[in-house]
Amino acid sequence: MFTQTLQLLSGIPIDMVDQSQDQRVQQAIELFFFAYRSFTAVPDQILQEKGLGRVHHRILYFVGRNPKLNINELLQILGVSKQALNAPLRKLTELGLIEVETASHDRRVKQLSLSKAGAKLETQLTQSQTQHLARAFRRCGDKALDGWIKIMQSLPTA
Repeated sequence: MFTQTLQLLSGIPIDMVDQSQDQRVQQAIELFFFAYRSFTAVPDQILQEKGLGRVHHRILYFVGRNPKLNINELLQILGVSKQALNAPLRKLTELGLIEVETASHDRRVKQLSLSKAGAKLETQLTQSQTQHLARAFRRCGDKALDGWIKIMQSLPTA
């Protein structure tokens, strides 16, 4: 049996993976771990040299993809609290990688954009990951890529 339902004291049933009976899921977890470690290795090294971490990369990435993104929109994309975003965003701003400006339509709204230095760093970080994925996709072919995309789209709501 792939899943079994666990009844908590609260009475809420939770589907749990029976890992002892599905070694392919265990294998997928391990492969996911090693793939992610490989995928983040080069950006992690670049970030570490600048005193930054993965959270800074995520901010740079999404601000780079969404110029004039406001802070509330970034909070929604990242799924974090204002408190969790505050320190890393402040550091990126202090380093001159992110620019903050007041929205013309509402002075209370702060919009974020990458500076030239921020865009250069974000491109460097993302380019290494783009190349990494492109190599893997070339090795595996279009059918595998289609399957991978379906799985990645499904994971956030699984």
